[in-house]
Amino acid sequence: MSKPKAVFNWSGGKDSAHALLKALASGEYEIIALLTTVNADTGCSTMHDIPIAILERQASSIGIPLYVVGLAPQCGIDNYSAAMAQAVEHFKSKGVTHFIFGDIFLHDVRSYRERQLARCGIEVVEPLWGKSSAEVMDEFLASGLKATIVTTGEELGRDAIGRLIDTEFIASLPASVDPNGENGEYHTLCHDGPIFSHPIPFNITQPVSKSYDIGLDDGTTRTFTYWFTHIS
Repeated sequence: MSKPKAVFNWSGGKDSAHALLKALASGEYEIIALLTTVNADTGCSTMHDIPIAILERQASSIGIPLYVVGLAPQCGIDNYSAAMAQAVEHFKSKGVTHFIFGDIFLHDVRSYRERQLARCGIEVVEPLWGKSSAEVMDEFLASGLKATIVTTGEELGRDAIGRLIDTEFIASLPASVDPNGENGEYHTLCHDGPIFSHPIPFNITQPVSKSYDIGLDDGTTRTFTYWFTHIS
C-alpha cells in the first residue's frame, strides 16, 4: 500500500530538522519536497536569513528536492497567502495530501495553517507538537543533529551568534528565554546529523544589528533589535 504524499515545510533550522527526522523515522509519509519561503530580493529564507545556496546544500545532503516560494520584501499576509496557495495547488496536482511543519506550541500559528490548508483538502502534520519546550530540546540534543545560531533577538544579543546548540548553551539561557527560541529569541542553521548524508559546509561573518518598529496590541510601538550574520 502506498504512503500518503507529503511536503515538508523547511526553514533550515533546528526545529525543522528535528521534525523532519521524526517524520522520516515514522515511515508514514512519502516526503516529495522541502518547501521554503525566501525573500525574492535577498535570496535568503524569510525567517532564518539562510541563503538559497545553503538551503540547496541541505536538501542535496538530505536527498529531498527543494521547492522555493519567492516572497516580495515586507510581504503582507495576503501576498503570503496567495503565494502559498499557488504552491499548494502545485503539490495537490502531484497527489500531495499532507503538509508537515516543525511547530512546537504556537497555537495561533497552527490554527492559521490548518484553516488555510483545510480549504485545499491538505492535512497539517506537526511531529514536535504536544511536548514541552524542554522535552523537545532534550530530544534534539539526544538526536545527533547539530545546529548553529545565526540570528538573535535582544535577549541574547550578538554574543550568541555562532554558538552551537548544546547542553552548555541551554544551561546558560536566561529564564525568560524559551529553550527552543520558540518566541523568536534565536534562529539556527542545522548542518549535520542523521538526516544528512554529509555535513553542510558554511561560513558566517561578524553579526550586524537591524532595528524594527513593531506595533503592540495596546496601540503603542516598540523598537526591537535583532542580530544577523551573513552565511556563505
